[in-house]
Formats: sequence, C-alpha cells, structure tokens
Amino acid sequence: MDIVDLSDNQLNGILEFGNISSPPQLRKLDVGNNNLRGPIPAAISKFTNLVQLDLSHYKTQAPVDFNIFSHLKRLEDLDLSYLNTTTAIDLNDFLSYFKRLERLVLSGNPVSATNKSPVSGPPLLRYLELSGCGITEFPEFPRNQHMEWLDISNNKIKGQVPGWLWTLPKLAYLNLSNNTFTGFGNSTTVSIVNLIASNNNFTGKIPSFICDLRYVYTLDLSNNKFVGLIPRCLGNLKRSLLYLNLRQNRLHGGLPETIFESLRTLDVGHNQLTGRLPRSLIHFSSLEVLNVESNIFNDTFPFWLHSLRELKILVLRSNAFHGPVLQTSFPKLQIIDISHNHFNGSLSSDYFVKWSAMSSLGDNYDQRFDNYMGGSYYHDSMVLMNKGIEMEFVRILKIYTALDFSGNKFEGEIPRSIGLLKGLLMLNLSNNAFTGHIPSSLGNLTALESLDVSQNKLSGEIPQELGSLSFLSYMNFSHNKLTGLVPGGTQFQRLDCTYFEDNPGLFGPSLDEDCRDIHMPTPHETPESEDEEEEEVLSWIAAVIGVIPGIAFGWVIGYILFSYKPEWFIDPFARNKRRISSSTTH
Repeated sequence: MDIVDLSDNQLNGILEFGNISSPPQLRKLDVGNNNLRGPIPAAISKFTNLVQLDLSHYKTQAPVDFNIFSHLKRLEDLDLSYLNTTTAIDLNDFLSYFKRLERLVLSGNPVSATNKSPVSGPPLLRYLELSGCGITEFPEFPRNQHMEWLDISNNKIKGQVPGWLWTLPKLAYLNLSNNTFTGFGNSTTVSIVNLIASNNNFTGKIPSFICDLRYVYTLDLSNNKFVGLIPRCLGNLKRSLLYLNLRQNRLHGGLPETIFESLRTLDVGHNQLTGRLPRSLIHFSSLEVLNVESNIFNDTFPFWLHSLRELKILVLRSNAFHGPVLQTSFPKLQIIDISHNHFNGSLSSDYFVKWSAMSSLGDNYDQRFDNYMGGSYYHDSMVLMNKGIEMEFVRILKIYTALDFSGNKFEGEIPRSIGLLKGLLMLNLSNNAFTGHIPSSLGNLTALESLDVSQNKLSGEIPQELGSLSFLSYMNFSHNKLTGLVPGGTQFQRLDCTYFEDNPGLFGPSLDEDCRDIHMPTPHETPESEDEEEEEVLSWIAAVIGVIPGIAFGWVIGYILFSYKPEWFIDPFARNKRRISSSTTH
C-alpha cells in the first residue's frame, strides 16, 4: 500500500501504528482535518519513505518533539497546521531536516522565524504557509527559495514589506493580510498573480507598481489607510483582474470609467467616493458582486445594471441615491441592499415578478465547487443588517438571499409579488412610509428567517399565514398601526414585546402571555407616582386628625375616602392602556 488518505472525516481517538520492525513502503499518509488527539506517535519517524504527510488539526494537547520528523528525508509535502501545541517551532532548525521539501504548512502553531542565520540546503521550497504563527519580523530565508506561494498573514509584523520580496521571479501568491505593515518598499515585481494585503496600516497613495503587474487575478487592499484617487492605470489590468477590493480606505473622487472585461468582484465600500456610478459598468459582463456602500455617490437607481446577467450581489447602502426605484429584472440577483438612501415613490404590485434567483429554494449552485462566493484564493464578504443586528459575513454562501430596502422613503403598499421570492432568507422593509396591509403572500416565503417591517404606516392585521413559517426566528412589527389578532405560532410566542410596541390595536395569546407584565404593575408593587400621591393624602389626613375633633373629624375622613379613588383602585388595567396609547410614534 502506497497511499492512506483518511482526511476530512470525523475520526477521533489516538493515532497508533503498532509495532513497526522495518520502514513501511507508505508514500502518502493523510489524516488531516479529523478529531484525532493525543501525542503524535514517535513511530512516525520510521516512515522514512513518506513523500507526503498531513497531520493538520491534530489535537496534540501536549508539547511536541519535532525531532521525530528529522528522519523523513524524502518528504516533499508536509502539513502540520493547527496542532494545538505550545511548543514553538524553530523554523531554521526545522527546515534543516529536509532536502526535498517543496511545500510546508505550519499555520496556527507558534513559530520562531528569526533571521540570525541562513537556512542551509538547496533552494527548493516553493509553497510556505505561516499564517497565525505569532511571527514579529519578516523571515529572510524565502529570498533564497523558489517561492511561488507565500502566506504570512495574521501575524505581528510591522514596518515595510522587504524590497527583495518583489524580486522573486516565480512568486504568484502573496498574502500579507492582518499584520501592521505600513509600506510596500521598493517594488519591481511583475510576477504576482494574487496580492492580498488587507487589514494593515498601509498609507499614502495606492503604489503605482501594482499597475505594472502583468496577469493579476486578485488585488485586495481593503481595510488600510490609502488616500487619493483610484489609480486610472488599474485599467492596465482590465483583461486579467477578477477580484478588486479597495474597501475601507480613504479614497476620494469617482470610480474610473475603465472597462474591466473579466472583473467578478468590485468592492469600494467605506471610502469617500463621489459622483455617479459610471455607465461603463454595463460592459462588466462578468461582474457578480458590486458593493459601493458608505460613500457619497449621488445618483438615481441603476436599473440599467439589469444587463449584467451574472450580477448576484448589489450593495448601494448608505449613499445619496435618490428617486424612484424603477421596475427591472435581475435574473441572478441574490442579495440587494439599497438601505439608508433617499429612494422614494411606490413599488408596483408586480415589482418582483422577474427576480428569478430569489424564487428558488437554495439549489442554485453546483455542489462540486466551493459553496462560497468568490474563488480559490479570494472569498467575498459583506455586512448586512440581519435579525436586528449588523452582521459581518466573512464568507457569503452561494445560496444566501437577502433584500434590504430599509431607511428610505418608500410609500404605498408592499408589493404582493414579494411572495414569489420563495428562496428569500432575510427581508427588511423598515423605516419607510409603506401603508396598507402586510401582504398575506409573505406566507409563501417558507425559507424566511428574518422579517422587519417596523417604523412604517402599515395597518390591518398581521397575516395569520406567518404563523406557519417554521424558520422565521426574528420579526419586528413595531411602530405601525396594526390591529387584530397576533398569529399564534411558536415563533410569535417567543418574540420580545418590543417587536409589537406602538400597535395598540394588537391582541392575542402571544401578547397576553408574554407582554402583560411590561404594561402593568407586578403584584405588591405600586407605581412611584401613585405612592407619592397616596403619601400626600395620608399626610393631610394626619394633619386633619390633629386639628379637627369629633364630628368634624368624621365628616372630613368620610369625604376624603369617598372622593380619593386612585386609578389603580378603580381599574387595574387603566395604566396599561394609557402606556400603550402614548408610546413613541414613528
């Protein structure tokens, strides 16, 4: 047997090899991504014919003697990531064990990568991952290797990216994200295909050398402090660039009119960009994700984007978009967020008829491929208001669907055609001026998990059909003019009372059981204002007792007891009614 591959299962327990008298002929051993635990068996040192070894996510729970790997001289591919050990790996010593190693993954382990002495041996290492290893300085040894893939993300490295890095002739993938780098240094590279440098402290303008990259697929400079305009020279990359993420910087000006023929993701959210969306976007025929949130764009609704047949995510949130949202068709759109703008007008009853991607129930992706939006080296991410909180999706499932029209000035009725979006998971129409009834067609949204129609002018009953939506775990109906019986589904009975407030006409078991204590005093408890009023009366009685004797005393007492009738004494529910009717209105 040459190969044993048990990876990506749920195996648990301790890894044991039994008695080994002679070196096994095994060339590949892969038990990675399981639930194995305990010490790594020392007998692994006898597998001297191994070419590939994967022990990733092995829960050692104890110090590791890394010398046991020194006998595996034929190893070409070694993955020891996330061993759950406190034993630091001295990278210089560890690399000296091997003569043929081409791929090494040590991510998630403490690694010492000092530059005090060079690594001996021939320059063969092509693939190195040191993500999350607590490294504080950029290791020097990769400059003498045949490096093609280098991941040094999630460490504590600061200062300039070393200039020699850009001279590596075969370097195609470089991940510098989640460090504290401040600059790129002198750069002359023309080889990098995927550059991920997000979540650092890079300042100044986007460096011009990036425009000289020949065949870059991924460029992620998000969450830095870059200033200035988006370089027009990025148009040099228009035939190769697939993913461009400049999110969360300090860029200003407008979006360039450059036509990116292959671009799939364009994310420029959280900058200071102004003007209109360039109409050249209609030529981005491969575009799947367009995110321009939290800028200062001032434009009308880009209905013309319907020509982008691959568009799946559209985020216009928190800008100065305005005017009516004209009816259009988005055949593949799964997520749309146009919240917190100045859109107005009404939506026709058939507005959502042609939004076909949201009408399916989660079967619009190929199981053979990655389930997340993006590609092999880059995953799309975004922030959505979901279930009442701002939630960051670090990865976006290809089957996730959401519609957020909140924080605008829409009026008229909620379109009945919204009930056609059977694959919808999140719906937010809050903070508008919608009127009329909540459409009963919402009962067709069997996959719906979150519904927010608060802060509108809706009237009538909450549709009883919503009571049968078993996945609906969050609902907010507050600050409307709703009346009638609240549906009796279990999910309604679990709702916090604030999600019904300022709808004085609502009633039903859900409110009676769960919300009664909020609106009325608990037993043996008297409201503060009534306590003070009662104390004043008793003090007056005491004064009268001290001054008026005999019959006059009796007459005064009788008169006081007859005329003083606290509201809580007459009708214990009167205070509750007054609170409901005087709640904050929209």
